[in-house]
Amino acid sequence: MKKFHLYFIAFLLLPALSLTSCDRGDELEDSNVVTTPAFELMTDYMVQNGLDINNVLTNKDGQSFVVGAPAEADLAAFLNTYYIMDIRSSADFLTAHINGAQNVAFKDILTTAATTTKPILIVCYTGQTACYATALLRLYGYPNTRALKWGMSGWNAGHAGPWNSNINDIAKNSPNWTYGSAPANVTYGDPKISTTLTNGEAILKERVEKVVAEGFQGVNPGDVLNNPGGYFINNYFSEADYSGFGHISSAYRIQPLTLADDSYKSLDPLANTIVTYCYTGQTSAVLTATLRVLGYNAASLKFGMNGLYNSNPAFKSNQWQGDSHPKNLPVVSN
Repeated sequence: MKKFHLYFIAFLLLPALSLTSCDRGDELEDSNVVTTPAFELMTDYMVQNGLDINNVLTNKDGQSFVVGAPAEADLAAFLNTYYIMDIRSSADFLTAHINGAQNVAFKDILTTAATTTKPILIVCYTGQTACYATALLRLYGYPNTRALKWGMSGWNAGHAGPWNSNINDIAKNSPNWTYGSAPANVTYGDPKISTTLTNGEAILKERVEKVVAEGFQGVNPGDVLNNPGGYFINNYFSEADYSGFGHISSAYRIQPLTLADDSYKSLDPLANTIVTYCYTGQTSAVLTATLRVLGYNAASLKFGMNGLYNSNPAFKSNQWQGDSHPKNLPVVSN
């Protein structure tokens, strides 16, 4: 009878012990689960591996993302240095291209890059889409990729039409062009990245592939100038040029713009469109591609200062001046 009582008590205690044990185990398990946001995993990897935003603009070897057309005497060495991807339309490529260049669709830049061991040179019409592609290739693991400054417009005067036709002074008499100081920067949270991946490098590659598939993202200067309130605008000028040249009303000046110092947090991840603009649209193209990889809805203002106020008397550096920039380097056709 005594044994029966002991068994009966044990029988009653077992469920309670079991429930207590399970509850405690769940608490311990839950307390040990740490879910790191994908954005943090990716950006930690980028900073640790020399892929912060400033390192996309200038790689660890000190090479800028852009390189100008060579002097005629240096042409042979220049052509021998690079694997040249011309990302213009096939029709324009067949009409005229740089000797040795390969016509590559923008969507195929990553797969094509894997076929060469040479540094890559990207060529487009004006340099802007090429700079966008260069940023994505640098982030993907090709840090020596560069874009041809001014594109085919700068290589040969006969192909300078895309630049010549987009020079503008629309800001000259605009009420939305001002010379005041920049508004104070605000601190925001991080963008949200949706992925099932948990490795920073893998997340970065997935993001780059997504941005490549979307293609170049740009916005016309007039659209932003006429409606500055519709965009989150970042003017990527020096402090002196921001006030000296003037700027679009309400434009911030977020520099430096890097991950390591959290200065990127001055960008609003919930903004409808973050527009970056610079002098030529080429630096802003690099920044825009990188920001889109980071999860921001970003667009590059095409042609930069040249498309807004080219004749501005204070604007000299990186000013497009018609026939003074294009060279007359040879082209071939097939």
